[in-house]
Amino acid sequence: MTRPRGPVLAAVTLGFAVIQLDVSVVNVAVKALAAGLGASVGGVQWVVDAYTLTFAALILSAGALGDRTGARRMLLAGFCVFIVASVACGASVSVGMLIGARLVQGAGAAALGACSLALLSHTYPDPGERVRAVGIWAAGGSAALAAGPLTGGVLIALLGWRAIFFINVPLGLAGCWLLWRYAAETPPARDRAVDLPGQVLSVAALVALAWATITAGSRGFGSWPVLAGYGVALAATAAFVVVERRRERPMVPLELLRSRPMSIGFLINVVFYGLIFAFSLFLQRRDGWSALDAGLAFLPVMLAIGTSNVFGARWFRWRTVVVGSVLMGAGCLMMVASLALPVLIAGLSVTGFGIGLIGPAITSSPLGSVDRSRSGVASGTLTAFRQTGSMLGVALFGSLVAGQGLAGGLRLACVLSAGVLLGVTLLGWGSRD
Repeated sequence: MTRPRGPVLAAVTLGFAVIQLDVSVVNVAVKALAAGLGASVGGVQWVVDAYTLTFAALILSAGALGDRTGARRMLLAGFCVFIVASVACGASVSVGMLIGARLVQGAGAAALGACSLALLSHTYPDPGERVRAVGIWAAGGSAALAAGPLTGGVLIALLGWRAIFFINVPLGLAGCWLLWRYAAETPPARDRAVDLPGQVLSVAALVALAWATITAGSRGFGSWPVLAGYGVALAATAAFVVVERRRERPMVPLELLRSRPMSIGFLINVVFYGLIFAFSLFLQRRDGWSALDAGLAFLPVMLAIGTSNVFGARWFRWRTVVVGSVLMGAGCLMMVASLALPVLIAGLSVTGFGIGLIGPAITSSPLGSVDRSRSGVASGTLTAFRQTGSMLGVALFGSLVAGQGLAGGLRLACVLSAGVLLGVTLLGWGSRD
């Protein structure tokens, strides 16, 4: 009997949506966490980045485990870990406890992020159907990402900051049930195994990168502790590449490291996630906005991303990257020109429309270029690149705001973003069919 594919698509979309929601939902909790737990700006940066750090660091191993043991099994485990960690986040009584729970939550998100696309690839083997399914999957995740600030604002206003984590429990349970009831297990690839040396080195590189960038907000980018942190990150990255080159079955296939979609995904996430965090800080600290007010300011962004995802799933790949990156750059330049609230919202919405165009194109490309038995590694590598970009964006732009002041830091972040997006445009143009 043929299994219905709609519930499977709903389950993996729900899994992607909850992990994207938790990337952005904390952004509007700056004042609430400061009042409830005494969190500083640096503390809030760590609350956000602890999640994306373990997400990015573990997703490659999660992809390998998913290929080896089955994507459905790993997705179920990921949902369970995510649910338990979300409860621990909501029950936290200190910033340290919350950061620790977010680290565990990121581990659950790694399993969900790595294996949702792998299961989708097996469920929709036809390339045309897979692209449309990926478009729906990406739209759900992008909508959750953009809806995070608004959802967080409403929940904080009505129930307090703990509710932004407890909301994951019913969503996660629904995803578990759909997978258990409707999804078929993917064929295991017994030749895939966790690369322990590579995993340790990747964690070391990401922790050092995050620590150095966040610390730069208070000590300056030229201080010796920050430079030492970047040195450790660089050395660990170099060692990672050497180790992976010598392994018969590397954690990261070297051909994927040279893939343009990987670079594009990293760069656009640096820009967009960083701007969301900086914009939230700007609203809540300069103008004293509540979490609900700040969340409502993101509503146009949510609508822009959801709308553009539909077009991004249908257009030619290189065209969407070029058009999307040009739009993102234009939105950043709008915000450089004026920090008036209507201009900021319009500029961020244009940027959101651009990233919504790019997402489906760069997501489907790596999956179509590898054997389906390695789809977990391919999707995990892409997501690792994107989440590393998210982590770096929050750390970098948050440090700019902390070190340069709210207005100066936000304007500098937008200038840097425009320069990065020029590079993305060139990458997209160079990859045209």
